[in-house]
Amino acid sequence: MTATAIPEKSHSRAAQRMRLYRERRRRGLRCISVEIFEREIDELIRRGLLQPEQRRDKNSILKAVHAVFEQALAPRG
Repeated sequence: MTATAIPEKSHSRAAQRMRLYRERRRRGLRCISVEIFEREIDELIRRGLLQPEQRRDKNSILKAVHAVFEQALAPRG
């Protein structure tokens, strides 16, 4: 007797997006698009939140913007 693999259920791209959307909501996250000026990227670099060679890397810019939010919105105590 041979074991046959049962193929995993295939999910559509729309179903995958909805699953990720719901997971983000459960974690308290919201996904938004933000336009950023080159001068703002320059300021992130000046503040040491972004390396000059990362100025075109969207993930690095996102991390730097998150750092700004954390600094600006940190609880004051």
